[in-house]
Amino acid sequence: MPHLLDVTMFWSATGGGVRRYIQAKRAWLSACTGWRHSVAAPGVSERDGPDTLALQGLPLPGSGGYRAPLNRRAAARALAARAPDLIEAGDPYRLAWAALDAGQRLGIPVVGFCHSDLPTLVRRWTGTAGAAAARCYLRHLYRQFDLVFAPSQAMYQALRDAGLGRVVHQGLGVDTGLFHPARRDPAWRRELGLPPDHRVLVYAGRFAPEKNLDVLAEAAERLGPDCTLVAVGAGPCPPRGRQVRILPHEPRPEALARILASADVFVHAGDQETFGLAALEAMACGCPVVVRNRAGLAELVDEASGLRVEHGTATDFAEAIDTLLRSERARWGQAARQRALQHDWATSMHGLISWLRFSCIC
Repeated sequence: MPHLLDVTMFWSATGGGVRRYIQAKRAWLSACTGWRHSVAAPGVSERDGPDTLALQGLPLPGSGGYRAPLNRRAAARALAARAPDLIEAGDPYRLAWAALDAGQRLGIPVVGFCHSDLPTLVRRWTGTAGAAAARCYLRHLYRQFDLVFAPSQAMYQALRDAGLGRVVHQGLGVDTGLFHPARRDPAWRRELGLPPDHRVLVYAGRFAPEKNLDVLAEAAERLGPDCTLVAVGAGPCPPRGRQVRILPHEPRPEALARILASADVFVHAGDQETFGLAALEAMACGCPVVVRNRAGLAELVDEASGLRVEHGTATDFAEAIDTLLRSERARWGQAARQRALQHDWATSMHGLISWLRFSCIC
């Protein structure tokens, strides 16, 4: 049976969407196929399961726990020593090049998964010139892969516009049995010292600059003292404010599902999300969402399951949240759940594995 090796620097003890995707893939492959699966990343350990390879790397400041690999050649040698039949690279940085080196050494296919919107990230700090340079870099890198996955239509189109041909739209998914409305628990609010009729917004994910958490904190203040933003996660840029409660990263999926199902609204102001895994998990829990109308989030949320905010100001978010809270939450929640069922991991993984098999054959 094939041996798939996942390689990424997007691996942190405090979570992250790429790590959750890889863990979900590992569980599905173990349960439904005979494939062997390995993970290679800086920061991975035996606690993350069997068949892991810890690569050398230094902590990356401001990243929320990621580590930057240093030695491309050493990483390539370590990857090749695992003798995989197929490598999937989950970031566009040094490890992607190491994966290509290992694939060439072994004579095996190497695919990439574009989890990061690098041009938009670079534009935030350097402007349009930097974004153009980032697009050129991605074209140079990804044209060397046998196949590149894009988790949203927006990312797919961006890669195509950059001049890449071997690109496939492959969405992520959610465990709809684990993330379920039945996880809703009124005791969760009591544990936070909040009254039953208090309006509770929740965000779950990394506290990173591109998440624009300050916008959500200000929106909660604009909604009045009977509204609290509960932010679950870790990172260098936590939201701050009189109506903000910070909860640590929750590594237990069932505990996270309880939080998401028990909130009134899930909120996300990020404008660089290539998919929006946390929003999908909230939707699976029957929690309606208010998100920025950009990138992957704009595709994930439709007009029945939540509201998409066109402009990323605190005023616009507060107005959208208030509109949703004043309407029938149960109706929004049911629609969100139905939307999430279309993205169950079983469906997503079948499509992914079909493409990986195709890569092996070609």
